[in-house]
Amino acid sequence: MERSTIVRVHEGLHARPATRFVKLAKGFESDVELVKDGKAVSAKSSVKLMLLAVKENQEVTVRANGADAIEAIEALIGYLENPRAGLDDEAEPQSPANDAGQEVLPAALAESAPAVLGRANGLRGVAASEGFAIGPAFAHFPPDIAGQGRLLQAEEIAGEIDRFRAAVSAVQSRMDHALAQDSLSAGDRGIVAALRDIAADDSLTGEAEGLIKGGNDAVSAVITAASNIAAEFSAVDDHYLNARADDVHAVGRQICLVLLGQDDVSLENIPEGAILIADDIGAWDLARAPLKRIGGVVCGHGGATSHIAIIARSHGIPAVLGLGGQVNALRTARDVALDGNAGHVIIDPDEATRADFAGRVEAAAKERAGLTIFKTVTPKLADGRIIEVAANIGSLEEIEAAQEAGAMGIGLFRTELLFMRHMHLPSEDMQAETYAALAKAFAPYPVIVRTLDIGGDKPIAGIEFPDEENPFLGWRGIRMCLDRPDIFKRQLRALLRAAVHGNIKVMLPMVSDLSEVRQTRVLVDECTAELKAEGVPHATFDLGVMIETPAAVLIAPTLAKEVAFFSIGTNDLTQYIMAADRLNPTVAKLNDVTNPAVMSAIEMTAKAGVAAGIMVGMCGEAAGRPDLIATFVKMGLTELSMSPASIQRAKKAIMAMAAEG
Repeated sequence: MERSTIVRVHEGLHARPATRFVKLAKGFESDVELVKDGKAVSAKSSVKLMLLAVKENQEVTVRANGADAIEAIEALIGYLENPRAGLDDEAEPQSPANDAGQEVLPAALAESAPAVLGRANGLRGVAASEGFAIGPAFAHFPPDIAGQGRLLQAEEIAGEIDRFRAAVSAVQSRMDHALAQDSLSAGDRGIVAALRDIAADDSLTGEAEGLIKGGNDAVSAVITAASNIAAEFSAVDDHYLNARADDVHAVGRQICLVLLGQDDVSLENIPEGAILIADDIGAWDLARAPLKRIGGVVCGHGGATSHIAIIARSHGIPAVLGLGGQVNALRTARDVALDGNAGHVIIDPDEATRADFAGRVEAAAKERAGLTIFKTVTPKLADGRIIEVAANIGSLEEIEAAQEAGAMGIGLFRTELLFMRHMHLPSEDMQAETYAALAKAFAPYPVIVRTLDIGGDKPIAGIEFPDEENPFLGWRGIRMCLDRPDIFKRQLRALLRAAVHGNIKVMLPMVSDLSEVRQTRVLVDECTAELKAEGVPHATFDLGVMIETPAAVLIAPTLAKEVAFFSIGTNDLTQYIMAADRLNPTVAKLNDVTNPAVMSAIEMTAKAGVAAGIMVGMCGEAAGRPDLIATFVKMGLTELSMSPASIQRAKKAIMAMAAEG
């Protein structure tokens, strides 16, 4: 049995998405293969899967043979068509944001070749994690590992294989222990899990065992096997997969150290504020290091998409990578200054440079500290109106980040992730528990739950979607839910039950006709009557709609008379107003919320809501842009919901607006 699809996973099946895909595939008894351009590999091998170099928007085929082949294909196809695959149960490391609150990729994402600056002590590498740092150099250059280089006698081979297998098992156990630690962040946990998968993969262990059977000692076999696989990753035309070569070498090194009975040079003693200098740092080592003490990272290997860069960015550590052999010039440095924005590294800076970098570090610290005071602020305008600044989240794991940022509730809870991460449709009880946990976590603030917004572009197990030329304009959102009351009523019942525990509000996605709201109300009334008859505790909730279709904008005055609130979804609204697929890079420039047509649609919606006396909010990422917040508030919006990382900056912008009167 087989089925083809277009891959929607962001950036394709690189490390973490591949690890999650393999884990999902291993949950089925069937033999499963992934096919691209006529080449088929086992879907249960992360290394082979990554080397297939599956990129976003490419066509692939999933083949399965076995008792649960149908279920396997449905689940794996659903995963491949999910743009956030691999991220749904772990925190996505935040990229830095610019002053407008928009995500900014590292300046040197193209990973241009390092070049010497116009000064003797200045180097340039890849700007992998933004920020400035200056501090004492901490050189981390562990000795290279070399094999014994001798041929084994025939009677030694079996024992050497056993020794190798024991070493692999020891490395896996260490990684399992690290994964069990609460101190490991969710993002770092995902990286360590990907490394553990490489350590367990037959591609590495199988090739090493083959070399041992050929008479090579275990250390030499591991070095050769890791080098061969790393070379394959380096040869692929994809920067994410190129970065995996470093991961293979790092795993191989750990296995060799166990075989040699050695411990790697520890980072435990790095001084406070020191700049870590290394030719190469394994993500395994960096994830376990005392990251709060590290002032910056400079490395000969690695690029903006390497796991070293991801860890550094997620912990706010400036990093310059990819220096190549020039990193050796830093072996004897006393002090180092680095500019993670431009990829500059200065060895033993002079007094003027020290003063300049110290000033930059202080200014950045002040900005961060200045924003933290807004965590507990309730932003009010000069006329006393409160503007609620809430968070967009998709899972219970994100609650803590939203609370730490100072979210005044949840402006968008995406329920589709709850459906996508399970092999079967979630039960009413499971949904009720999830929504109740949200309500309790943020009470008395409101928690706005979006009903299932799913379609052919991101299918889930248990719902058969038709083949559609354009699923973004097809059977999705409220359209699908109303056609499947067996699914929709289960969710509505769960929401009514959860409303007992806090301030639950419910909004409907993809509304384009008034009848969709009225049909939903009929179902809500039916669910209420059923729960009452069953003696199940429940409470009412406010019902609102997302404004994300041009039709909803044009009938907003009529809709406003029927619902309790509007929430403007700027991402889809912009896509539909501009008739430009937001996943298509060739028309990306058209997906601009500041386009007069989109801003006019937002203003029309706000006017209709204000005239009807209902709340008007926004749950697209545009809600977090300080350059637009004043405009939205003046239009009449009183709720803005965004990524947790943008909340404090947004509160600051509102308070500045209030101060200006």
